[in-house]
Amino acid sequence: MSVPRATVRLQLHAGFTLDHAREQIPYYASLGVSHLYLSPISCAVPGSLHGYDVIDPTRVNPELGGEPALRALSEALRARGMGILLDIVPNHMATHPGNAWWWDVLARGRQSRYAHWFDIDWRPADKTLYGKVLAPFLAQDYAGSLAGGELRLVHDGERDRYLIEASGGRFPVADGTLACRGRDCTEILAEHDPAEHRGRWRLHELLKRQHYRLCGWRCAADSINWRRFFEISGLAGLRIEEPEVFDAVHELPLKLYEQGLIDGLRIDHVDGLARPLAYCRRLREAMRARRPGGAGAGAEPWVVVEKILAGGEVLDERWQVDGTTGYDFMDQAAAVLHDAHGGARLIGLWQQVCGRSDTAADFLREARTTMLRRHFFAERNALVRRVHELIHMRARPGEWSQEAVDRVLEVFLACFPVYRSYVEGAEAADQDRAVIDRAAAQARARLDPDSGEHRLLDLVTAWLIAIPPGTQPARRPGAPLCDEAACRQEAVRRFEQLTPPLAAKSLEDTVFYRYGPLLSRNEVGSDPSVLAESVEAFHARNAWRAEHYPASLLATASHDHKRGEDARARLAVLSERVEEWERACREWAAWKTQECETPSQSAERYMLWQAMVGAWPLDLHPRDPEALAAFGRRIVQWQRKALREAKQNSSWFDPDLDYELRCAQYVHELLGWAPAQARRLAEAVDADERPDASDGHAPEAGLLCSFHDFVQDIAPAGAVNSLAQTVLRLTSPGVPDLYQGTEWWDFSLVDPDNRRAVDYPGRRRALDAAAANADMAALLAHWRDGRIKQAVIRAVLALRAQAEAVFARGACLPLETAGRRREHVIAYARRLGGQDVIVAVPRLCAQALAEQEGDGGPRIDMTYWDDTGIMVSALGGRDMKDIFTGKTHRPSANAELPAQRLFAELPCAVLVTT
Repeated sequence: MSVPRATVRLQLHAGFTLDHAREQIPYYASLGVSHLYLSPISCAVPGSLHGYDVIDPTRVNPELGGEPALRALSEALRARGMGILLDIVPNHMATHPGNAWWWDVLARGRQSRYAHWFDIDWRPADKTLYGKVLAPFLAQDYAGSLAGGELRLVHDGERDRYLIEASGGRFPVADGTLACRGRDCTEILAEHDPAEHRGRWRLHELLKRQHYRLCGWRCAADSINWRRFFEISGLAGLRIEEPEVFDAVHELPLKLYEQGLIDGLRIDHVDGLARPLAYCRRLREAMRARRPGGAGAGAEPWVVVEKILAGGEVLDERWQVDGTTGYDFMDQAAAVLHDAHGGARLIGLWQQVCGRSDTAADFLREARTTMLRRHFFAERNALVRRVHELIHMRARPGEWSQEAVDRVLEVFLACFPVYRSYVEGAEAADQDRAVIDRAAAQARARLDPDSGEHRLLDLVTAWLIAIPPGTQPARRPGAPLCDEAACRQEAVRRFEQLTPPLAAKSLEDTVFYRYGPLLSRNEVGSDPSVLAESVEAFHARNAWRAEHYPASLLATASHDHKRGEDARARLAVLSERVEEWERACREWAAWKTQECETPSQSAERYMLWQAMVGAWPLDLHPRDPEALAAFGRRIVQWQRKALREAKQNSSWFDPDLDYELRCAQYVHELLGWAPAQARRLAEAVDADERPDASDGHAPEAGLLCSFHDFVQDIAPAGAVNSLAQTVLRLTSPGVPDLYQGTEWWDFSLVDPDNRRAVDYPGRRRALDAAAANADMAALLAHWRDGRIKQAVIRAVLALRAQAEAVFARGACLPLETAGRRREHVIAYARRLGGQDVIVAVPRLCAQALAEQEGDGGPRIDMTYWDDTGIMVSALGGRDMKDIFTGKTHRPSANAELPAQRLFAELPCAVLVTT
C-alpha cells in the first residue's frame, strides 16, 4: 500500500488482543480510517499493558494472539483496502528473566555472546564492578536483604538448575561458581540457608562470584554501569548501532514487511539511539531491500519517528524518514487556539499563587540540575570521565580537574535547549553547531569568568563540534588505551544519549507538574513558556510540512499525553476568560484554607483545580455520588502521580504517603463528602475498594456545585475549540492520527487514565445510526454525547478518500480573512491542479458564547461575526459545497465567503468546489 490516508492508534495487551482489533475493522473502515497503528506486538513482560518492555523482539507476543492472529488481522484489513503501521522498540529491552539475551549476560558476563549487545560499561569508575553488571533490583539495601532472607538460593527442578531468588525476581548462578556435582540438592540449599549465619556467609560468597552485583534499587542513580531507558532500571539500553544487534531486533518487523503484513514502521524513542540518523538510513535501506514483490517494487517504505521537537527545531534532510508521530502538530494545533493576551495574565496569576516570579525556563534549568544531581548521577559521572580523558589528551596534565569538568558540564547540560544534537561524523552539521553554540552562550553567562571555566567550556564544546586537526599526540602515562578520535566519539555518544532522558524527565515529568499557569500547554511536544501562537505561525508550519514532510503523522492525542485533547481544548478557554477564572480561584482558595499551607502546596491546589476543570465529564451530575466517586478516584490517581513527579512534597523515591492521603481527602471533600467519609474514600483508592458513595454525601457541601457550574459555563466554548482542533488535524498537510476512543469527547488524564477500555459497541451504534450525510444540526443539539465529533471525523475522512491526492500532495494556502472578527478565523485551502478544498474554523470565541442566553451549546450567535469573511479570490469565484451541511456557498462580488453563513449551523466548515 501507499502512504496511509488516516490511522488509528490501538493499545494492545492481553485484554485487547489482535483478535479484538480485528473485530473493530468494520467500525474503523466505516469511520474512514485506512490503517491501524498498533502498539508494539513483540513478546513483552507477561501482563504488559503497553508492550514497550520487550523480552523477545523476534516473536509476536502469544498474549496478543501470536503470529496467526496478526496474519488474520492483516488479511481482514487487506480485504477492505486497509493496512498496519507497527510500533517497534529498538532502544531497549526489559531486564526480566524471560529476556534470554539479558539472562545470558548475567549468567556469562563478558563471555556472553550478548555482552556487547547491551550498552554496558565493563570497566566503570568503580573497580569492584569490573566485568560485572550492577543489578539494582533489591527492595532494600543488600545487607538488609541478605539478613532478612530476601536473598535465597533455590533450585529449578524443571530445568535442573540453581537460581538466586531476590526480592521477587530470579537471577542465574554462573557455571562453575557452585560446587554441586554429585551432591544432594537439599544439602546444597541448606548450606546456603540465609536463616543461619554460615548459610548467609556462603550465600554472600556465592553472590560475589557472579557476573552481576545485586544491590538496592536506590543505588542505580549513583552506580549503575549500563544505559537504561530514562531512569527505569527495568529497561536496559541496546547497542542497536551494532550490525548483529540491528539484524536481530529487526528480524521480525522486516519479515512482516517483506510478506506484506505491515505497511510501515513507527520508531519508538529514536533519540535514545547512539546514531539516530545512521539508524534511520539503515532501516530504510533494509526495508527497500525487502519490499513486498522485490527491492524495486511498490511504494517507498513509510517510516515515522517518535521525536520531540523544540521551538524552531525541525527534522532536516539527514533523517530520511517520512516525519514524526505528530507531537509537533499537537502543540501547534493547541497553541493557535489559545489567547496570548490572556496567557500573559495567567502567568501573573500563577506567580501570585506560587509566590515566585521564575519563568518556565528557570523552572526547567532547576529541574535539569536536580535530575543531574539525583537521578542521572551515574550517567553524568561516566560522561565527565570520558570528557576529562579527552581533555587530558590535548591539554597539559592536571590543568583541569575532573571536578572542574563536572561543574562546567552541569551548567552546559542544564542549558541545553533541545532533546539532543546529532554529531555523527567528524564535524557537526550547521543545525547541531547552532544548538551547541546556543547552549554554550547560556552556560557562559552562568559560569565564573575568573575561574577559567569559560575556556574549559570552549574546549568542551569545540570537541562536540569537531575533531581538531593535527596529528595524533602520543599517549600520556595513565591515559586510556584508545586514540583521540575514538575517545571523542565515545564522549559525544555519552553526551547525546544523556540529553534526551534528561530533557524528558526534567520537562515532561517534573516541570509539567511544578509550573502551571495553564495546564493545557503542559503537554508532550509543547513548551509551557509558549502559551499561544498566531494564525500566521500556524499557516507557516503547515506550509513547511506540506513541502518537506507531507506524510508525517498529525496527532492531537496519544498514549503518552498528559490530558485528553478535549480537556486541553476546554482549558484553553481559560486564556480567554481570565477574569471568571480568577474569581473562581479566589472562591476555591478561601474554602478550607490551612494556616500552614506552603507556596508549593498552593501551586499544587491551583494545578489540581485545572485538572478537575479539564477532566470533568459533561454528564457528571452533582447528585450522582457513585459517578462523583468514580471521578474523584481518577483525579486522586492523577494527583498522586503529579505529586511524585513534581518531587517537592512527595516523590517516587521517597513518597510521603500521609501527605498524599491528606491531598486525596481534600479532593473528596471538595466533591461534597464529609471529612470522615472523604478520608475513607481516599483510603479506598489504594485498597482498590468501592465503599458506599452515597453515605455522607451532600451536593451543597464542598465546592462541588461551584466546580460544576464553572465547567458548564465554559464547556460549550471548549467544544468549539475541540471541533476546530479536530478539523485542523484532519485537513492539515500530513496523515491524521486518531487515538483509540477519541472520536467521542476525550477528557482523560495521564496514563493509565488515557488507556481505559473503549466503549466500542456504543461508538458502533452511534456511527450506524448516523447516515453518511448525518444531520449535523440534530447532533449539535445533543453535543454532550460526543456523536457530533464522530460525525465530523467521518465526514472529513470520507472527503479524504474521495480527494486523496489533494490531501496527500496538495499545497496548503493561507486564506486572508477580513472584517471585525478576522483574527477569530483560521482559513486555508488545500489545492492540487484544479481541485480545491477550503477549511475554516473559529478561534478565541469564548466571550461570544458566554454572552449568549441559555444553553445554546457550541453554536456561536451569527451576529457576533458581523462583517467577517474569508477572501477566496484566488479560487476563481466558484460555488463551494459544505461537506457537513450540504449547503452551497457562493462567494460575494468581492470574492468573500461571510463567516455568518459558514458557521450558521456548525462551528467549522469544509468546502469543496461543486
